[in-house]
Formats: sequence, C-alpha cells, structure tokens
Amino acid sequence: MPPFNDSDYEAPMDRNSVSTLYREVTQAALLGLVVNLLLGVVKLVGGIVGSSFALVADAVNSIGDVVTTLAVLFALRVAQRPADAEHPYGHSRAEGIAATNVALLIIVSALLVAWEAIHQFGTVHTVPAAWTLWIAGVNVVIMEGLYRYKVQVGRRTGSAAIIANAWDHRSDALCALAVLIGLIAVRIGGPRFMWADEAASLVVVAAIVWTGVHLFRSSASELMDVQADSGFVDQIREAAFSVEGVEDVETLWVRKSGLEYFADIHIEVDQNLTVAAGHRIGHRVKDHLLEQFVSLRDVLVHLEPFPHERHSAEG
Repeated sequence: MPPFNDSDYEAPMDRNSVSTLYREVTQAALLGLVVNLLLGVVKLVGGIVGSSFALVADAVNSIGDVVTTLAVLFALRVAQRPADAEHPYGHSRAEGIAATNVALLIIVSALLVAWEAIHQFGTVHTVPAAWTLWIAGVNVVIMEGLYRYKVQVGRRTGSAAIIANAWDHRSDALCALAVLIGLIAVRIGGPRFMWADEAASLVVVAAIVWTGVHLFRSSASELMDVQADSGFVDQIREAAFSVEGVEDVETLWVRKSGLEYFADIHIEVDQNLTVAAGHRIGHRVKDHLLEQFVSLRDVLVHLEPFPHERHSAEG
C-alpha cells in the first residue's frame, strides 16, 4: 500500500456552500427585520391614536423582534470571520452569545408592558377605533406568512436558528390574534368590555415571555456544548460507517456553534493496518462528512483499533 500523502486527500466539498448557507439565512432575517419594523411602527401609531393598549403591547413585541434580528444579523457577520490565533475554532458562537442577551432584553421589556397593562385595568379610556381591527387582522396574516416562509428556508438550509425564528413569528401571529379578539370584544361590548383590551395585552406579554425564556434556554444550552439533535447525530454516524475501512463508530460527539456544527468522532479500523493506512481512512471519513453535511464546520477524527476478540466472542 502506498505511503500516506496529505495532498492525496483534499476536501471535496466546496466550502463556498457554507457562505451560501449564511447568505440565505441572512436574507430571511433581513426580510423579517423590515416587516417587523414596518408593522411595529404601524401598530404603535395605531395603538396610540386608536386608543388600543393591546396594539401598543404588540408593537413592543414587533420592535423587540427588530432588536433581536439586528443582534442576530451582527452575530451572523461575526460568526463568518475565519479562525485566528485567539479563536482557533472560529467565531460561530457569536450568535449564541447575542441570542442570550437579547432574550433577557425581550423578557424585561415584556414585563414592563405587563406592569403598565395591570395599571390600566379599571381605567376609563376611549373605545378603540374600528380601523384598529384591520391593523390587527392584517398583522395576523403577515406573521403567519413569515412563519411559513422561514420554516421553508430553515428546513432547506438546516438552520435551527431560522426555524426557531419562524416559530417566533407563529407566536407573533397568535399574539396578533389575541389582540384582534380583544379589540372585537371591546367594539361589540362597549365600555363594559374595556378590560378585554388590557387582558389581550397580558396574553401578548405571556407569549413574549415564553418565547424569551425558550430562546434563552436554547441559546444557553448551545453555549454549554450540548449534544446535537439525535437524528442529526445518527445521520453523521451512518455516513461515517459507510466509508470503506470503517469497522465501527465507537464515539460521536456533535456540538452546535451558531449555524454550524463541530464533530468529534472515534472510528474503529483494522488493528493490523499501518498508521498511514489508518490515517488515510480517517481523512476519507472527514472529507465524506464535510461533503455530506454543509453545516459541519470541522470534524476531528480519532482512530481506535478494531477489537476482533470482542466481536468474535459476541458472534
């Protein structure tokens, strides 16, 4: 068998595909930013002029999403910086760091809205204008549309961040629906049902807090190097096992870092192979995994001798 030569095993995957992944995710985030900014301004003005505190609360939700998206866009930009001497694993964790801080900001802003809504209970104020119903109704349709679009992008790119962002839009759609129901109740019932507007705003607040807590937990979990989704791990295991010369996969750790993943895999090879031959198999495994899974940033392969005795005993 010819001696091992690093030049024989260049990674076959075009790493520009990773840039394509970031670009598509960034475009989806930008669309959400523009839509949320416009809706936030419209709902804020409509809520103030139309005397609907629920619309104002929902506007705070949209503006909070704008801040979140800005942080994510900045983090995506930082995450794409190449590895350097101080950051040999790259900068992909910037997204998780930004997400945890933004999650706390979302929770605090929601609690401030809740405090104001509670103070509004029992206060006599003008019945919201009829046209505020149109703002709330259009908001439901747009948020649901954003949810469906981003879910498709997330599934196509394998981006868990965008899928989570899509579910945030679904949460926004449900919030908008609660606002719409509250406004309808006030319009039909008149001053007797004025409390429905504040009640709707508290429903919005509850949804915002739930989303913020979920975002913080998932982001913090990512920073703690939690094992990736079991389905994704199993796919990597099967792909590694399909490489010629791999007798078994002993250990596989996959950790998420922003939009990308790092894998540490221990493969078992014939214990009678030379070091060079085993090394070649290890490079084939790494190249194959990077080719099959665009979201993998790097793969560390460790070789273990295939334990013939153990397998013979099991047979």
